[in-house]
Amino acid sequence: MVEIRFHGRGGQGAVTSAELTALAAIGEGKFAQAFPSFGPERRGAPVMAFVRVSDTPIRTREKVYEPNIVIVLDPTILKIVNVEAGLKEGGIVILNTTKTAEEVRKETGIKARLALVDASKIAVETMRVPITNTTMLGALLKATGLISMDGLRGPIEHRFGPIAEKNIKACTRAFEETVVEG
Repeated sequence: MVEIRFHGRGGQGAVTSAELTALAAIGEGKFAQAFPSFGPERRGAPVMAFVRVSDTPIRTREKVYEPNIVIVLDPTILKIVNVEAGLKEGGIVILNTTKTAEEVRKETGIKARLALVDASKIAVETMRVPITNTTMLGALLKATGLISMDGLRGPIEHRFGPIAEKNIKACTRAFEETVVEG
């Protein structure tokens, strides 16, 4: 089973990213679940969302405490949350940033493998909004191969309707521009 923890801020689409990932996995014949973790937070407050993907039925329903993958939609989260907490050995942190891996490590102390992409820039240039949810899914695809772009297309089209193509374009561009260590 692969477990993912998304970090973002309310309104940035972390919950939507988790749902789209699970729907794509299910569409590809896997078992998956997605769920948020937040209370009465307001727009802009830190939020988390979780995904599990497996080739066999998933019985657990608890929060993901030891993810294989951590995805950070908003780099300012790094100043207030230890996103590497509980990350399994060999795990990866996928980060929206303009910085290099060396700069990220120096500033945050993250030791895990990194996948980096300037998702904010891609989102603004492609969709004209600074919402990085589908953009970061392109980085997830590049870094892990957990789901395919073809598998993700249907859930994005269903969720976003008339603006789906912009989201797919942002996702594809992020896939192309993500730099993965190792």
